[in-house]
Amino acid sequence: MPLSTSEAPATAGYRDLFRTPGFTPLFLAGSAQTAAQTVAGLGLATLVFDATGSPLLSALAMFGPSLAQLIGATTLLSAADRLPPRTALAVVAGVFAAGTAAQAVPGMPLGAAFVLLAVLGVVGSLGGGVRYGLLGEILPRERYLIGRSVVNMAVGVFQIAGFATGGVLLAVLSPRGTLLAGAALYLLAGLTYRFGLTARPPRASGRASAAETWRTNGRLLADRHRRLLYLALWVPNGLVVGCEALFVPYAPDRAALLFACAAAGMLAGDTVVGRFVPPRLRGRLAAPLQGLLAAPYLLFALGTGLPPVLAGAAVAVSAVGYGASLLYQERLLALVPEESSGHALGLHGSGMLACQGLAAALAGGLAQLTSPATAMALLAGASLAVTAALTAGLSSAARPCPRTGRRRTA
Repeated sequence: MPLSTSEAPATAGYRDLFRTPGFTPLFLAGSAQTAAQTVAGLGLATLVFDATGSPLLSALAMFGPSLAQLIGATTLLSAADRLPPRTALAVVAGVFAAGTAAQAVPGMPLGAAFVLLAVLGVVGSLGGGVRYGLLGEILPRERYLIGRSVVNMAVGVFQIAGFATGGVLLAVLSPRGTLLAGAALYLLAGLTYRFGLTARPPRASGRASAAETWRTNGRLLADRHRRLLYLALWVPNGLVVGCEALFVPYAPDRAALLFACAAAGMLAGDTVVGRFVPPRLRGRLAAPLQGLLAAPYLLFALGTGLPPVLAGAAVAVSAVGYGASLLYQERLLALVPEESSGHALGLHGSGMLACQGLAAALAGGLAQLTSPATAMALLAGASLAVTAALTAGLSSAARPCPRTGRRRTA
């Protein structure tokens, strides 16, 4: 029996994706960008922690740009569907290369480095919308899940490679040298976007503006089902990333290894969800996976006495739960008109990163008052509570109304 289109994403070969025009250069450039972000973030977090000894500032150095995504999400996102994708992506990567290189300048004040982080965060909010909107344009919607799973798998692989490389660079060079290596990788990503992608027109017409961004955000969030999906994509994951933001102060000598364990777990989760989970099971797995994402961090309530092997295993098992994001993204994309897909996915990315930045700040503050291990356990408990509440809300939103037979929605 031939497969239905709804079942094709789970069984279609990865080879077919790379035969799709435009997918390979987008994949390669995004992978270089992931490696750049990983190497540069580890270098800056180590530089800040060495200079200040502050868990809060160290966490903000690595995840602080995510906070600035809130600004971009409310001002720039309407441009995600109104700019030529190739040019926009190349320019964004070039801005990141220049900003990261500037952070490596000797004598750069910490305040100026954090200002640069904020600027890069605002620019990054636009880049995410353009990139994932272009992915949705290159691939048919029924193949978006497997395509996004491959992209996420690459994130896992290149985060592992990036943290391993960053650890070596920190030992061989210095935090500033590690930052310069990150800048070079951003430049490589920009060149790949510019010369690897073909020129495409914008997906939507009209002028981009902050007002249009607000209007589209309002339309996307007006529907209760979409609103709950956004919260499920943003909050539980963000709180767990807050746990990860404390790896450097928790175990400075093993932080790169813990980050690599998290990337390996995410790779495994995205591989299984994107490739092997049949469509009939996808709706049931999202909430359990998000529960798995938070639960292992409760072990950190034992404090720094947690054996290193057990800590690494807990982090790896937890990160398998990131596969839930693929399932929620697929459901979100089915509820969004095609001409707004870049904006919708950009809002998902910006909101997710903003929640990660807020959680990193919260984690750093809790660690200052208690300890990094205690803060991780507290954030994990909060993530579990939010997941339980959102699961009940999503079940209600998707349930047909008994009188009309339609899905409950605003």
